[in-house]
Amino acid sequence: MRFLFFISLICNIAIAQKQYQKTYFDNGNLKSAGWVDSSNNKIDYWKTFYKNGNLKEAGHYKNNKRTKFWVFYNDAGTKTSEGHYNNNQKINWWVFYDKNGNMNHKCQLKNNKKNGYCLMYKNKKLVSAAKYSLGKKIKEWTDFSSFTKENSLRDLNNGN
Repeated sequence: MRFLFFISLICNIAIAQKQYQKTYFDNGNLKSAGWVDSSNNKIDYWKTFYKNGNLKEAGHYKNNKRTKFWVFYNDAGTKTSEGHYNNNQKINWWVFYDKNGNMNHKCQLKNNKKNGYCLMYKNKKLVSAAKYSLGKKIKEWTDFSSFTKENSLRDLNNGN
C-alpha cells in the first residue's frame, strides 16, 4: 500500500510541474497553445496561430528555446518552411516553399547560417545548387550532371 501511495505522489508531483497553456486574440480565436513548466518556460509541443485562425507555426520548445522539428505557414495556411532547431538555432536540412506551397529550395543550415548544400528547384526539378561554408557561398552549379560528378550522395546526406 505504501508503494502505491509513493507512486501516486511521484505522478502528482510530475504532473504539477508542467501545465497546458492557451492564449486568445481579442476576437476569441486561439493565439497559442502549449506546455509550460513551473517557471512558465515554454516546453514540449506548441502551436501559434494567426488572428484569422490559421496555423502560423508548430514545434517543440525546451526552456523557451526552439528545438526539434518545426513547421511554419503563411496567413493563408500554406506551408512556407520546415526544419530542425537545436537551442534556438536552425540546423540540418531546411525546406522552403513558395506562395503556392511548392518546394523552391532546401538548404543545410548550422547556427542559422547556410552551411553545406543549398538546392534550388523550379517546377519540382533541381535547377541549381550551391555549397556554403558558415554562410558564405564557395561553389555554385547550374547543371545537374556537373553537380553530381563533383559531389557524392554521402555529402548531400550529411552536409555540415
